[in-house]
Amino acid sequence: MSTTESLIPEIKVILFCLKEEALQVLVHPSDSQNRVDFPTGLIEAGSSLEGNVQNCLRKLLPADEIYLEQLFTYGDGLVEQGQRHLSVVYFALLPNNKSDFTHHHVIWKPVLERNSFPEYELEILDYALRRLRYKLEYTAVGFELLPETFSLSELQRTYEIILDEPLDKRNFRRRILQANIIEPTTYRKTGEGRPAALYRYRSDAVAEIKARRLFP
Repeated sequence: MSTTESLIPEIKVILFCLKEEALQVLVHPSDSQNRVDFPTGLIEAGSSLEGNVQNCLRKLLPADEIYLEQLFTYGDGLVEQGQRHLSVVYFALLPNNKSDFTHHHVIWKPVLERNSFPEYELEILDYALRRLRYKLEYTAVGFELLPETFSLSELQRTYEIILDEPLDKRNFRRRILQANIIEPTTYRKTGEGRPAALYRYRSDAVAEIKARRLFP
């Protein structure tokens, strides 16, 4: 870092959600070039890092409890007017049934619309997306994007959207049911066709999945 530069410590949040059949991320619309920025806040003294993240999100979201995980600290990116940004990056997951809110400072943006993101932000987004896909195969993190109850078709579609590839229906259901991490409920989803059975994530399933890969 140049001796003429000052350091700005901040937290940056990559908040994913499934909307309109796409994995989307919460962003601030930026300049006239149709670029976007991720929610960012200065790190305040006297508060934990996660406390700073919660304060940042609380200003934007109606949801109080969401999945949150620290990714990495990024210090080689944005430099503006002699100020270098040191970003502690988190990624967060919001269930799709809690995503329909309006806030004039933020919008949802599909992650595949890559030309919307500046190079600095795109590098961060790509890392967060790789981490999400990696964790999807070894943990139950995908359930954090779903409501409390869901059909097997909805669960499979969640995995397909995140991984950006189709999955064999029979093999997916076999692997999920064998993993013993979901349980049937007494509810069914109504609509066109035959009502689908609804499942929920087992509250005691965390230990079950720690050493188990969900997919080959």
